[in-house]
Amino acid sequence: MSIIFSGIQPSGNLTLGNYLGALRNFSKIQAGNECYYCVVNQHAITVPQDPKMLHERTRQLAAIYIASGLDPEQSTLFVQSEVPEHVQLGWIMTTLSYVGELERMTQYKDKASKRGDSIPAGLLTYPPLMAADILLYQTNYVPVGDDQKQHLEITRNLAQRFNRVYGDVFTIPDIYLGHDGTRVMSLQEPTKKMSKSDDNTTATIYLLDNPKDIEKKIKRAQTDSENSVHYDVEQKPGISNLIEILSAMTDQTHDEITAAYADKGYGAFKKDVADAVISTLEPIQQRYQQLVGDPELDDILEKGAAKAHAKANVTYDKVCHAMGLYRK
Repeated sequence: MSIIFSGIQPSGNLTLGNYLGALRNFSKIQAGNECYYCVVNQHAITVPQDPKMLHERTRQLAAIYIASGLDPEQSTLFVQSEVPEHVQLGWIMTTLSYVGELERMTQYKDKASKRGDSIPAGLLTYPPLMAADILLYQTNYVPVGDDQKQHLEITRNLAQRFNRVYGDVFTIPDIYLGHDGTRVMSLQEPTKKMSKSDDNTTATIYLLDNPKDIEKKIKRAQTDSENSVHYDVEQKPGISNLIEILSAMTDQTHDEITAAYADKGYGAFKKDVADAVISTLEPIQQRYQQLVGDPELDDILEKGAAKAHAKANVTYDKVCHAMGLYRK
């Protein structure tokens, strides 16, 4: 049995890409592993947040986790701010970090470049807190996308740095190689990843979109003038993206989809893609609506926080004793 940790920020509406690339795979790996899934709301405040909106999105994200297949009996689901060891260890990880290595983080450079001189310190110290999230649970594997690999590498570096100085306290985590997430691209700019922060909302399918909006967005998706359905990322990125989505929804191969639409145009193909997305998201949306305002969700999160705290406290106590941060 391996220990697996993953967290998502409650900083926007989750997308079809979040579901196919991560959420649906969480439920696949929970059987036979010790899994911790976290709503990382303290990471979200590295940039300004509306308090009421952050509160609502935290609850919504937790409901989506479960609606997407997460079983609270098999996995531990909790909110980051309800387990104080995260920020406590985050500070310790910050003291072990070097400014230069934090400034080299790609996400920091991208976000900082847009803020001029008013750069929140939290943007710089995001990686040590992320390292704490992972290391608290003696995590073996972290399912991450390409954009998070650099953060996992600094987590490994910090764990190794601590262990060299203070003794072997932390497990060194690895990327979860069994992660088979689909990479979903923008419907309007198919060479870019689908993003929940895209200003062009027609480019993104959100998990809670109604069927009419989903159909409209896919109908308007950028393709090309060939009217030939086949997979070619370089020459046909738009059609290839839609094939990828349909393949993920139906378990058909690219070749099977190409053969099925050999004598059909883009209109019929897009309609079938939309139908497949709608039928996949409909039960998720129904379960979400049942959960989001129900005390059942509070019970799940409270039990999850208690389990996470019990696990995290063991590691944090070891850290404090290794560093001399104890009185008796």
